[in-house]
Amino acid sequence: MRWTHEDALRRRGHRLIAGLDEVGRGCLAGPVVAAAVILDRRSRLPGVRDSKLLSEAQRRQQFGCIVLSAIAYGFGVADAEMVDRMNVVGATREAMREAVVSLCWPPDALLIDAVALPDLDLTQHSLIHGDARCLSIAAASILAKVFRDEMMKEFDDFYPAYRFRRNKGYPTLEHRRAIGVMGLSPLHRRTFSSQLLLPQQGQ
Repeated sequence: MRWTHEDALRRRGHRLIAGLDEVGRGCLAGPVVAAAVILDRRSRLPGVRDSKLLSEAQRRQQFGCIVLSAIAYGFGVADAEMVDRMNVVGATREAMREAVVSLCWPPDALLIDAVALPDLDLTQHSLIHGDARCLSIAAASILAKVFRDEMMKEFDDFYPAYRFRRNKGYPTLEHRRAIGVMGLSPLHRRTFSSQLLLPQQGQ
């Protein structure tokens, strides 16, 4: 993956360019997590690509490569209550804003996967399928995915019946059947209830 979008901003005078992406928008349980990362232009990250194209082991390996070479990185978390209160788009924007604010070096431009952040007075470009087109966004997608997966594994220790370690809160058949038996946990999003319709056992 090339530096095409980053270099276009550098030609306009920007130097601290943060890529942003999120994970968890389509889940029934757990938070939306956003990551922001400012990469060093001298970094060599040949294994970085859209996190969905990598195995868990590959994502973990690339996570280490990214954090070791980044100028700055940060995370934002919008929990299930915030998703219910603000809707998932609003919660995603809030998580992204938090990720940007948490950076130890304030960015002067943003490259964002398919979302605009009007509350941030920064030059920003929203790219559809940005995690497949932009190195900084792809790196952010890996950071967000690994960070959230580790959160869901820890939640599994408290709510083992839902198998969060395996499904990460996504609406798998096993997860939806567990909800049918156990009801909703404090980690579940009440406004996603339309997705909780369960087939009967054996169907």
